[in-house]
Amino acid sequence: MSNRTKPLAPKTGVAHLIRELRYDEASRQILGMALTVWFAWIAQPVAWLYLAGAVLFVVGTVIRLWASGVIAKNKQLATSGPYVYVRHPLYVGNILILFGFAAASYVWWTPLVTLAFLFFYYPPAIEYEERKLRKIFGGAWDDYVHGTKPLLPNFSNRPSDGGDTWSFKKSLTVNWEPLIVVFLVGWFVYIYFRL
Repeated sequence: MSNRTKPLAPKTGVAHLIRELRYDEASRQILGMALTVWFAWIAQPVAWLYLAGAVLFVVGTVIRLWASGVIAKNKQLATSGPYVYVRHPLYVGNILILFGFAAASYVWWTPLVTLAFLFFYYPPAIEYEERKLRKIFGGAWDDYVHGTKPLLPNFSNRPSDGGDTWSFKKSLTVNWEPLIVVFLVGWFVYIYFRL
């Protein structure tokens, strides 16, 4: 049993194995990256859908870069930048990026695979993150949760004057985000050259 599932009710057999996989961060990240490569590799793009996918991809990438340059994981509660509008902007960015690749690929079943991936991994990831953040930040987390949804932005929230500002160094050292962006852009450009 992993640290992520230890506080949960015990399960056995296949149910235990599936839950452990759903909570496993490394498999989620590796499979998410593998899906982008696979979608690019099998792509049969058409211009209009590639453009729609590119919009999703760019917006998702900008959100991820913005969020990764603000957050100091498990050290300080992130409530500035994109965290003003949504509790998990890194996940929002991932979702948009995956759907961007699915659209750009123009293979009919890629959105279905994307949905299956998201429903398998993201509810447990969000549950774990929120449980962990509540334990670390207590009342401050509860206050933050009150006005901010997990994935759907609340644009009525207004940024305060305080909070961390964006930092390229933080974006690079926290999540290696600029390197991940270069990797993803490379595969998105690969789809473009298949038009």
